[in-house]
Amino acid sequence: MPPVSHHSGPPGPPAPPLSLAQVEAIARAAHAGQTDKAGRPYAEHLRAVAEGVRRRGGDDEQIAAAWLHDAVEDDALTERWLDEAPLSRRTKDIVLALTKRAGEPPEAYAARILATPGARLVKEADLAHNADPARLAVLDEATRTRLAEKYTRMRALLGQD
Repeated sequence: MPPVSHHSGPPGPPAPPLSLAQVEAIARAAHAGQTDKAGRPYAEHLRAVAEGVRRRGGDDEQIAAAWLHDAVEDDALTERWLDEAPLSRRTKDIVLALTKRAGEPPEAYAARILATPGARLVKEADLAHNADPARLAVLDEATRTRLAEKYTRMRALLGQD
């Protein structure tokens, strides 16, 4: 009997979409061992952004994107993984919009976020947590000043000031 090929014939039914709990578990595993600038486990930032999206009235697609918002940029997950993952097109588009490209000017990054439905709310939650005075307080003054200026500029580019 010939071996069964998994690549012939009509495709099977699409995989059911990942639940938020599954997305959270994938994001936590992808970022395992990573820490933020303050030395805290990176998953704390992801959880804070997801909660910030929820508090701002974001939907499940935006919350899923919040969990994954840094995964491709940080090389925790590949763009191919994202493309093939059983996630909504909107969630994927938000993650890609929030993925900074090497050498990309902040104006181009902000324009892409503003042009992607649902992405601005996720970035607002990300910036709010990044700019949290309690998080910034543990950093040296030069880093704190540089980051505060960076976050203020991005908020202005996104029309949040």
